Amino acid sequence: MSRIVVLGGAESGVGAAVLAKVKGMDVFLSDKGKIDDSYKAVLSEWNIPFEEGAHTCEQILNADEVVKSPGIPSTAPMVREIREKGIRIVSEIEFASRFDSAKKICITGSNGKTTTTSLIYYLLKNAGLNVGLGGNIGKSYAYQVATEHFDYYVLEISSFQLDDIYDFKPDIAIITNITPDHLDRYDHKMENYVRAKFNITRNLGPDDCFIFDSDDEITIKHLDSIILRCKMLPYTQEKEVEQGAFLRGDQIIVRYEEDETDIYLKELALGGKHNVYNSMAAALAAKAAGIQNDIIRSSLSSFPPIEHRLEPVLSIKDVLYINDSKATNVDSAWYALECQKRPVVWIVGGTDKGNDYSVLLPLVKEKVKAIVCLGVDNSKIHAAFEDIVGADKIIDTLSADEAVKASAAFAEAGDVVLLSPCCASFDLFQNYEDRGRQFKDAVRRM
Repeated sequence: MSRIVVLGGAESGVGAAVLAKVKGMDVFLSDKGKIDDSYKAVLSEWNIPFEEGAHTCEQILNADEVVKSPGIPSTAPMVREIREKGIRIVSEIEFASRFDSAKKICITGSNGKTTTTSLIYYLLKNAGLNVGLGGNIGKSYAYQVATEHFDYYVLEISSFQLDDIYDFKPDIAIITNITPDHLDRYDHKMENYVRAKFNITRNLGPDDCFIFDSDDEITIKHLDSIILRCKMLPYTQEKEVEQGAFLRGDQIIVRYEEDETDIYLKELALGGKHNVYNSMAAALAAKAAGIQNDIIRSSLSSFPPIEHRLEPVLSIKDVLYINDSKATNVDSAWYALECQKRPVVWIVGGTDKGNDYSVLLPLVKEKVKAIVCLGVDNSKIHAAFEDIVGADKIIDTLSADEAVKASAAFAEAGDVVLLSPCCASFDLFQNYEDRGRQFKDAVRRM
C-alpha cells in the first residue's frame, strides 16, 4: 500500500487527501498552520489522519510520495527535507490526473485566466456537455476526481500548480499572457516564472491544441526558443492568422481546421480590449472541443459577470461601484483602468509583490481623479502617483468601510469607484475574495 503525505490543509490538499483515501492509499495530511474547521470536517468524514500547527518529521519522511499544496514554497524547510530524503513531490493536479480519463482544457496566464476559464466552462455547459470546473477556481480537481464523474474538465491552473508536474497533460492548453507576477517565488527571475507557465505545454502531442496570445511579447519570445508538437492556435488583435482567431473590422473571426465563424464585438457580454482576447481564447477552445458556432455566439453574448472581476456592485447617486478585487498585479489593474469611460476614484493597495507602477502613470493621469489606498504600507503608491493626482487627493485607509467612505467623499455624480488593488490582500484580508466581499458589503451599507 502506497503511503501518501499531503502538505497543506486547504482546498487543494484536502482534495488530494480524499482522492488518496478513495484509491485505498495510506494517507496523512500535515499543515504547519491552522486548518479551517470546514476542511477538518471533510478530513474527519473521510477518516483521514491529520495534524496542524506543526510538521512531524517521522510522519512525513516515511512517505512514498508527497503531494504539496501550491501555496507552500519550494524553499520551505519541510519541503527541503523531503527533497533531501529523495522523496518525490508532486502537485495536486499531477496526482489527480493519474486517476482521470476526462478531456482537459487547462488555462494559465498572469491575467485573464479566471475569465477565460469561466467563459469556456459556460460554453461547454451550454453545449450540454458533462463538464467539471476546478483547479484554481471552484472545487479542487482532485476532490472532483474522487467524488464525481465528468467527461470534460475546465481547469484554471496557476504557475504554482504547474511547478511540480511530470506527466500531467491537457488536451487543450491555453496561456492567456505572461507579465511579471509572483517573482518572489521564482528567485526574482522572470525566466523562471515563464518556464513555470510553459510547463502546461510540456506533454502536448500532435492531437492536442495550444492556444496562445500572439500579441504577447513574452509568450512569443519563449515560444520561439522551444519546439512543440501540437496544433498551434494563436489569437491576435494585430493581424490575420490562417488558424486561430483575429479581428476583422468589428468582428472576431475564428478559424479552426476547415471551419470559419464570426462574432460581432458589440454582441460580447464582456467589454474592454482585454475581454476581446479572453473571448477569442474561449471561442477557439470551444471550436477545438467541437462546439457549434451558434452556441459559441449565444454564450459569448449572454455570459454573466464574474465575482471580483470588474463586477458592478451598485450605483449610488449616479456613482458606480466596481469590485475588481482579483486584480492583484499591475497588469490586471491596467486593464481595469483602461476600460473605464468615466472619471475614476481608484482604491488600490495591499501586499506589494515588487510592483512597477510606472506603466500605469499615463492611465492614472488620464482617468483617475483621486486615490484611496487600502493597505498597511502605501509608501510606493504615494511615491508613484501623488504628483499626478495631488497630495490632497490621495488618502490612506485600513478597512473596506474606511475605503468606501473615503471614496464616496471624493466621488461625484457620473464617477466610478473602482476597487482594483494591484496588490495581494494578505496584509488586511484573508484573501482577494474576502477583500472583495467586504468591499461589496461596505458599499451596500452606504
